[in-house]
Amino acid sequence: MNLSTENVLVFFRIRLLESITIDLIIMIKKVNNIGVLTSGGDAPGMNAAIRAVVRACSFYELKCFGIYKGYEGLIENEIEELNARSVRNIINKGGTFLKSARSRAFRTTEGRAKAHQNLVEAGIDALVVIGGDGSFTGAMKLYEEYNFPVVGIPATIDNDINGTDYTIGYDTALNTVVDAIDKIRDTASSHNRLFLIEVMGRDAGDIALNAGIGAGAEEILIPEQNLGVERLIDSLKRSKKTGKTSSIIVVAEGDKSGKNIFELGEYVEENLKDYEVRVSVLGHIQRGGSPSCYDRVLGSKLGVGAIDALLKGESNVMIGIVNKKIESVSLEVALTKEREMDQELIRVSDITSI
Repeated sequence: MNLSTENVLVFFRIRLLESITIDLIIMIKKVNNIGVLTSGGDAPGMNAAIRAVVRACSFYELKCFGIYKGYEGLIENEIEELNARSVRNIINKGGTFLKSARSRAFRTTEGRAKAHQNLVEAGIDALVVIGGDGSFTGAMKLYEEYNFPVVGIPATIDNDINGTDYTIGYDTALNTVVDAIDKIRDTASSHNRLFLIEVMGRDAGDIALNAGIGAGAEEILIPEQNLGVERLIDSLKRSKKTGKTSSIIVVAEGDKSGKNIFELGEYVEENLKDYEVRVSVLGHIQRGGSPSCYDRVLGSKLGVGAIDALLKGESNVMIGIVNKKIESVSLEVALTKEREMDQELIRVSDITSI
């Protein structure tokens, strides 16, 4: 039989398409049932990520199982099948629909064995973990000890996870902090007071630095820079000489200028008699509230990206966003490589706070 060149090309194209389709079907069938949990501190936008995971599963005709109360709920077998309607009307809500909890039991070999057993008995083939570094450490343990497929989605207001430009919840927290500082500034200006405002950031100063610049703070103290109290006092004295009658100092909770922000406040008041010093700790209001549009979109993109990664056969990875593109990095890289503080932002802060 004589075949023309064109017919031969058509024949091979058809066979190639058939091969690709078969490979995709095989790939999808490897992961049929996916579990999702939220762990650690809650962050606005977690619900958007849960919603995206559940609905991506429905789109690909996979089963999705919600695990309540994080790893603790996994050990206690609090697992429920979810569908697209299960996650309606949650994208605009703060916190996490699946709840979250710290789990001491999961830190033990016995606890993780029970968690894995419950996953297997529920027929779950892979697990999506939404959280921060502690949550990802737990996911890595499941992968290392049981070769169980896991994918992480970074959700923490501290923005302290390597391998992603932004974490879910960070943008909302920033806006919450700036709004709070704006209100405090009204009081500071009315009474010629100096306010020390503590924001979250045990090991990372992203919230303090960005919110401080956005709210026009006179000084910003972050863990990445140990500027010392003497530099702070000198800076405030210069500000006083230039006519400033009130000041806002933003302090990340991990900054070591004092043992705590109240001790720092006492020291400043002792050395700057012209100022009436007040301390405000914003605390957990930074975690709450309706997520910003950015966090809703980010959560949606990362949730879909997590399911896409599992269907590609990826595991032990985190789905992040780098230069506006969805990327996957190993959980080990996400946990071990230190993020660098934006030196340009620090320079901008120094210039604009005079």
